[in-house]
Amino acid sequence: MSEFSFANLNPDRILDAIESIGVYPETGLLPLNSYENRVYQFKAEDGKRYVTKFYRPERWSEAQIKEEHAFAFELANEEVPIVAPVEIAGESLFEHAGYKFGLFPSVGGRQFEIDNLDQLEMLGRYIGRLHLVGKSKPFQHRLSINTQSYLFDAKEVIENSKLVPIHIETAFYTILEQVISQTAQMYHVDKPIRLHGDAHAGNILCTGDSLTLVDLDDCRSGPAIQDLWMMLNGDKNEQLIQLDTLLIGYEEFNSFDAKELQLIEPLRAMRMVHYMGWLAARWEDPAFTRNFSWFATDKYWEQQILALKEQLAALQEPALQLFP
Repeated sequence: MSEFSFANLNPDRILDAIESIGVYPETGLLPLNSYENRVYQFKAEDGKRYVTKFYRPERWSEAQIKEEHAFAFELANEEVPIVAPVEIAGESLFEHAGYKFGLFPSVGGRQFEIDNLDQLEMLGRYIGRLHLVGKSKPFQHRLSINTQSYLFDAKEVIENSKLVPIHIETAFYTILEQVISQTAQMYHVDKPIRLHGDAHAGNILCTGDSLTLVDLDDCRSGPAIQDLWMMLNGDKNEQLIQLDTLLIGYEEFNSFDAKELQLIEPLRAMRMVHYMGWLAARWEDPAFTRNFSWFATDKYWEQQILALKEQLAALQEPALQLFP
């Protein structure tokens, strides 16, 4: 099956798949904002609202997806507020017509406010508890956050895509190689643990006075700071306040190694390069060419040259330091 075979995933096939596990939609399928997978919300005859996720073929192995689900169950059992998949007859990963899919309870809420210090402290507690579970044992099948896949493999994908305009190729690849070289020298992880992996504001929902973490699709092994640094924004003083607030909550449940602060800018650089590689790798998928049309424009790549120059400067600056 082709990596880009979602073209065969029509509404009838989706409904047939859901009904094959004994769940019967009462409403139509509402597509949710997801490009890597195909995700739909619906209400079933049992009166409950669900979300079904069809995993992109060939992205994760069956063992890797099951390990993601097992991690979610571990977290839920320890009362970490995570959306875990639904189990039916002891299974949480299903297959229909060649597509692997899962079923999740639908969770409402508003998006996390990264400038709300009370919410940041609460998130710090939740991430601290998540990491306490995460460090209890390693992943056996999930991947790690590493420079090979996030930098070197991503660069190769970008090169093979031929999407960088010819007249700025030299400028783009010169600064890209400098950022990759600097980042690879700086990124060393002493104690990798199981992580959420993609803990940005869009994957955190607020309901009343509580937070819920969603979407473990990118869970990997890596440094604890990976699940914290994306909450930092603004100038250095603002970031220090945000970091201090997060760690007040985090350290109620877990210890944090301050040496990992040196990994923030390398991780930011890795995310930048990996994102470009991800878009280039998915460019044959019609959903990407339709929703990310700017990716193939001269302006986008010119902006990336500037962004990479700024990131190279950030890599050369002193790392954030905790308040004394």
